[in-house]
Amino acid sequence: MSKPAKPAKRPARKVWHYTPVLPLRLAPYWDWPMRPLASLLYLLKSWNPVAMRFVILLAAIATWLWFTPDIERAKTVEFGWVFEVWLRNLVILTGVAGGLHLFLLRYRLQGDDYRYDLRPMARGAKVFSFKNQVYDNMFWSFVALQFWTFWECLMWWSYANGWARMITFEGDPVWFVALIVLVPIWAGFHFYWLHRLLHVGRLYIWVHAWHHKNINTGPWSGLAMHPVESFFLMFDTMIFFIVPAHPVHVLFLLFHHGIGAPTSHAGFERLKIGGRDGIELGDFFHQLHHKFFDCNYGTWETPWDSWFRTFHDGTSEGDARIKQRRMQLWTKS
Repeated sequence: MSKPAKPAKRPARKVWHYTPVLPLRLAPYWDWPMRPLASLLYLLKSWNPVAMRFVILLAAIATWLWFTPDIERAKTVEFGWVFEVWLRNLVILTGVAGGLHLFLLRYRLQGDDYRYDLRPMARGAKVFSFKNQVYDNMFWSFVALQFWTFWECLMWWSYANGWARMITFEGDPVWFVALIVLVPIWAGFHFYWLHRLLHVGRLYIWVHAWHHKNINTGPWSGLAMHPVESFFLMFDTMIFFIVPAHPVHVLFLLFHHGIGAPTSHAGFERLKIGGRDGIELGDFFHQLHHKFFDCNYGTWETPWDSWFRTFHDGTSEGDARIKQRRMQLWTKS
């Protein structure tokens, strides 16, 4: 009797549909020996006109000039100016997250070009509110919007009443420009340590696990988190009670979260405009965190993932390192 034929092996599923150039590399700011030229070139590249950082800065400037109540009105807390800030932030959040969702996922206007993961947003999954990932993400993003507005209004009230020192470009142009460069690094510092803390014990179970329901992310996933997390996400704005700054710097930092979170979770590396490569959009560094959970806690501009051996460079060798690290932790426990 002849032996039954062995079933054909299924080809391994391709983990990613698209990736940027691998291996990923962290910013050279923290290298030792120091590499000043490499750091300068990296900094200039990060501020190119199609980089999301530059777009967020332009949005902050435009918002301050045309869509922010006069600071003098903020001397007293009144419904009128607070509502104006809330409504403007609602328009920004809906325009960015909702617009990207419609463009990329609902109407698929650039197909799967530059898309990291081809899996659709989840439906019928009990883990999500309303059993729908998009509706769940939208609801919790609108909750986060309330805290976004709270921190911003607190800063306007503080400037108006002299609790925080406000500078001008004319009065201190060097510090004004330097602070624009430093704000993204400060945002990354705050994000890493808050994020790392939220991965510890019951803080993860009770709070951060809400955000990690999104293994495959979309634009609405960025701010979809437990209210405790969304409250502290923009707490880094309180640095301006210590550091003199201009309202543009405040908005630039807030927009790193309010705009940066939806864009970095969009699931696409770039946004094509007119059929051509347009704005840099996604964040594959953070996409790896959502997939593998215990790596890439910070940003590519912060050194701690490298120092604490939690950096994943996106390669298959990086997958193996993460698995080996997990095995060592389990063995010790």
